[in-house]
Amino acid sequence: MMKEIFEIKEIFKAKRVRIYQAWLDSEEHTKMTGGVAECSAKVDGYFSAWDGYIAGKNVQLIENKKIVQKWRTTEFAANDEDSLVTIVLKEVENGTALVLTHSNIPDGQTQYKQGWKDHYFEPMKIYFNNL
Repeated sequence: MMKEIFEIKEIFKAKRVRIYQAWLDSEEHTKMTGGVAECSAKVDGYFSAWDGYIAGKNVQLIENKKIVQKWRTTEFAANDEDSLVTIVLKEVENGTALVLTHSNIPDGQTQYKQGWKDHYFEPMKIYFNNL
């Protein structure tokens, strides 16, 4: 079976240290997305987001630069492998470029690309623009 993969890039009006910290902090992750999150800032640390809809663990953390997480939703079948989310943060003029690559998604589950845009990137733009 073929696995799904996609990449999304967005610019946020915030320093990469702010985005990195917010992603890995339960309270700030909740505020920046609007969905309840439990986060960890440690490798192998567990996280959940959007009231338990998303869950996984941190695989690699390069401070203020890169976050790699095993990631799954309640829509994954029990025998589906975890997908992989890689977030790379690069400073650009007036903010940070966030490049998100989501790979190893179960075949046919193409809804996540729009989900990232609607439930992460749009609320994050509002959150970081109002800091």
